[in-house]
Amino acid sequence: MTASISCREVRAALFSDRELALFDLREEETFARAHPLFASQLPLDRVEAEIVSRVPRRDALVVIYDEGEGRVGAATDRLRSLGYSRVYTLLGGLRAWRDAGFELFEDVNSYSKAFGELVESIRHTPSFSAEEVRSLIDARADIAILDARRFDEYHTMSIPTGTSVPGAELVLHARAVAPDPSTTLIVNCAGRTRSILGAQSLINAGIPNRVRALRNGTIGWKLAGFTLETGQVRRAPDTSSELADDARRRARAVSYRAGVRRLTSEELSDIAAIEGRTVYRFDVRAPEEYAAGHLHGFVSAPGGQLVQEIDAFAPVRGAQIVLADPLGARADMTASWLAQMGWDAFVLDGGFNGVLERGAGDTIPSRTTAGRYRRPYEGTDHAFDAMRAYLQWEYGLVDQLVRDGTHGFFVI
Repeated sequence: MTASISCREVRAALFSDRELALFDLREEETFARAHPLFASQLPLDRVEAEIVSRVPRRDALVVIYDEGEGRVGAATDRLRSLGYSRVYTLLGGLRAWRDAGFELFEDVNSYSKAFGELVESIRHTPSFSAEEVRSLIDARADIAILDARRFDEYHTMSIPTGTSVPGAELVLHARAVAPDPSTTLIVNCAGRTRSILGAQSLINAGIPNRVRALRNGTIGWKLAGFTLETGQVRRAPDTSSELADDARRRARAVSYRAGVRRLTSEELSDIAAIEGRTVYRFDVRAPEEYAAGHLHGFVSAPGGQLVQEIDAFAPVRGAQIVLADPLGARADMTASWLAQMGWDAFVLDGGFNGVLERGAGDTIPSRTTAGRYRRPYEGTDHAFDAMRAYLQWEYGLVDQLVRDGTHGFFVI
């Protein structure tokens, strides 16, 4: 007999910070139309490939649901065959959540995007419009445009003159890109979240330059009628040891304000041995640095993307997250955001002096494009109506957080 759990019990677990992985078994495109805030998407045909990486503890509470398509029975059998002992179905599925009047969110990575909107609403993160940035470029003003997305996204299409500096790298590399404190730093992404959090990271860290986000990112640029560059390969230059030390001090002060704690390798072993707790270990450096040498048990999760896609990397809400980075700044800045998003976040001190493993390491196997939701900001063939609708959705996320009431976010 399949055990079930009610919508109210799921919300009670979220309110009480109990560990819970809430999985939507539908395809991503369907999931993107409506789901609870902290739901993670796990299609039925990906259960065996992904569950062990995403839910490392076999006795974690796993709740699954669909919208009446009949996926939960097969998913329950597969999870139990893999050793997951606490698998529950959401009583009534998504329809029960909707009928109870609880909030449903659209799109993917919804709660990180909602958090980004909350940060902007509270901190009033300063920004420039596309028109303002275009004027500055045309005037050859003293600016540096920092693209906070993954390098492959930047390479596909980017703001003219922009340099790739993925999110967690910003505090570490910004001063190498712009040594003169009079240079204005403009942070962009495809839409809003990574540019808001990227710009606010530099502000929180006290970088001496004036900092602005590019309002609405490449979406805003396209809607303004401007052309994006393609195929660019500009990357931030290497950071000197002096600037790296400065970035470490700045980032550590930010993480301290956010309540991030630090631990040694021995202390990590101690907390990992505690029964009933899930501990995620992520290496937040660039993938090529990770492949060159990483700690055993740590998964590659570049910091900016980890914050953006935390629902995919760490679906067990209430778990502990430990971040590693020998230079420090990337782990501290990433942890500062995760802590504000309600995670019990730690930074590992040291640990890189011993024997390191090489190669890709453990990771969530990549997916095909089948059933994938195409984000309105991806690629170069953008539909203007879809981009406008996407921005309107993001603008409404703070109000949705208020109505939902489960998030537990705070902003320093």
